[in-house]
Amino acid sequence: MNNGRFGISVHILSLLAFEADEWISSEYLAGSVNINPVLIRKELGNLRTHGLVVSKEGKAGGSKLARPAESIFLSEIYDAIRQNDLLGRGINAPNPECHVGRQINVYLDALYTEAELALRTNLAKKSLAHFCLNFEPKS
Repeated sequence: MNNGRFGISVHILSLLAFEADEWISSEYLAGSVNINPVLIRKELGNLRTHGLVVSKEGKAGGSKLARPAESIFLSEIYDAIRQNDLLGRGINAPNPECHVGRQINVYLDALYTEAELALRTNLAKKSLAHFCLNFEPKS
């Protein structure tokens, strides 16, 4: 999961939350995120598939949140972009003759499950609207 997609998706959705009544172009989003619009469109497609955004094609097109920011939780965004295990997985098969090797994956699996559950539980407590409060102008 540590490939940056979560941050990019939260950035996109935060911009859409601030412009809730407007169709926002992928070029505008790309300018703020500072990445290629093609990558933004790819992420928008994924977010659309997961019901977080809606899009309209054409000159006056763009993207909007599919529902109010108050009803989108950071855990949903995490679920939408999650591809790999949070802490990763070993690519080798440990030696079954070793007292650690024959048991390590059982305990690592339990540890990984516990860590991911803690992360998702924390993210489920924060809506996109709550997250966006960080960007409100200070008076």
